[in-house]
Parts: sequence; structure tokens; C-alpha cells
Amino acid sequence: MPTRSPDAIRETLSPLIAPGLRARALIRNSVILSALTLLAGCASQGQTDPNGYRADGQASYYGARHHGNKTASGERFDQHALTAAHRSLPFGSRVRVTNLRNDKTVVVRINDRGPYAKKRIIDLSQQAAKQLDMLRDGVVPVRLEQLSQ
Repeated sequence: MPTRSPDAIRETLSPLIAPGLRARALIRNSVILSALTLLAGCASQGQTDPNGYRADGQASYYGARHHGNKTASGERFDQHALTAAHRSLPFGSRVRVTNLRNDKTVVVRINDRGPYAKKRIIDLSQQAAKQLDMLRDGVVPVRLEQLSQ
């Protein structure tokens, strides 16, 4: 189907729209188009990368005593941000973390290296751990899924 310019569409519809309603119709259509564009952009925000990293293992968290220290990426650690440490994923990678005990999920950004404890695959910020409801347990089984960029 050939693509038509907005002017061509307007010319086609002009006789159908009463003069007083023309401006309102154009504004309404612009708002609808803008909303659809925004929603399309948001749709990719949480999609897993089909070729991305996936793993199950143990997660822990680090908080107050590391707050403000430099991370391996060079930024300062903020225990209130949704960030995490991973041994090999590139800095800036976004990962969905699912607590396998309660199915709660959080999306974090990798900005540090670790964890250095055996059997653990990710160290989360305190805020991310709070969203997963794991503060009391400290270490929980999780599933990691890298999200598309």
C-alpha cells in the first residue's frame, strides 16, 4: 500500500470534515499519533534479548557501607539506584532479575564487577534487593535475563 503524505490525506478528508471541526480533528489525530509513537518506544524497554545472557543462580546485595564508593565503571555506587555488579556483562547492560522464591522482578543496570562470593551470579543494590523483597534473606535464588538495548 503506498504511503500518502499528510497533505494528501488532509485534502482527501477535507470535504468530509466540517470547517469548525477540522482543527480539532487535526489536533486529536496529532495527539493520538504522538501517544502511539511513545507507546511503541516503551514496548521495547522490557523485552528480553533472544540472543542475550540468561542464567539462574544466587543473588546477594550490597548497600550502606559501599554507598558513595567508586564502582568498576567509574561511577559512584548509589544504594538507592537500580544497579548491580556482574562478573562479565558489559557496563550499561540492562538485566531483568527475578526472585525465584516469590516471582518479583526488577530491571537493573550493570555498573560494577562482582560478586566475588562463590555460587553468586549478581550483587544488587539495596534498592533492587528491596524491590525483590530479599532484604531479610540476604541471598536468594534468581533468574537473570539480559534485555535488548
